[in-house]
Amino acid sequence: MSARTYPHWVDWAKELQFIAQVGLTYSKDRFDRERFQRVREIAAQIMSDGCDLPLEVVRNLFCNESGFQTPKLDTRAAIFQEGKILLVRERSGLWSLPGGWVDVMESVRSNTEKEVREEAGLEVRALRLIALHDRNKHNSPPYAYNICKVFVLCELIGGRFRENLETTESRYFSLDELPSLAEEKNTRAQIELCFVAARDPQWQPVFD
Repeated sequence: MSARTYPHWVDWAKELQFIAQVGLTYSKDRFDRERFQRVREIAAQIMSDGCDLPLEVVRNLFCNESGFQTPKLDTRAAIFQEGKILLVRERSGLWSLPGGWVDVMESVRSNTEKEVREEAGLEVRALRLIALHDRNKHNSPPYAYNICKVFVLCELIGGRFRENLETTESRYFSLDELPSLAEEKNTRAQIELCFVAARDPQWQPVFD
């Protein structure tokens, strides 16, 4: 995937929102705060018009935080058995590597292992990093905020799949039989990268 698959105005709106949020966090002058609030409103309006979403929806998704804005973390576990990789089937019917947002009080390692327990019913040990990806450079559709996707090679310890609120099935796939993927979470290229890393004991993590 090319580094840019979305319009420039998405980046402009994101930067305006970042400037506004920082200003609202640190500014003490009430007139400056009013100006930063207006900048935030303009950023939300740009996203609303460009994405054809109601302004209130955009405000709740795009302008709902305070403090210094930083990227969110998402972990994805790569688990192999007999040369095949584990994927879980989501309620949408699409497949993904087990994973999700890094919860408060969790590290990248503990969150990766926790997500596998929750989505695949398995106990794993997180072994090493495969990649740190800037989501908007690799996955679509673009998100209104930045996300660092962390792909982690894991070792299976035990357990078995149980249907849960998020997933309905798990299965191991070879690279040439991958099912329809949840592209916003993992692409074929990202899964191919996991296969390459699993075969290379000297693998060096790739990062954007």
